[in-house]
Amino acid sequence: MLSARGVEFDTVEYLKEHPTRETLEKIVAMLDEPVAELVRKDKRFKELGLNPDDYTDKKPVIELLLKYPELMQRPIVIRGKRAIIARPPDKIAALL
Repeated sequence: MLSARGVEFDTVEYLKEHPTRETLEKIVAMLDEPVAELVRKDKRFKELGLNPDDYTDKKPVIELLLKYPELMQRPIVIRGKRAIIARPPDKIAALL
């Protein structure tokens, strides 16, 4: 969607280069939505026996994503001082 609109962007392959605590803290601070939305509650989440109610605050979410970066919801689009979880992709339009 960004390419189609001629928007330049950087892609971060977070599974190859895991986000640092500092990076996650910055993302969380820029999000307009609840921090719980940053965690994927998918098959892997269930395999780990995790409870969604334990990941509604900043600190536990950051700790979880440092340990299991594959649970980070994506894509995350950052522009200026705002970040969104671009799922569904049409959420990007509000940021542009």
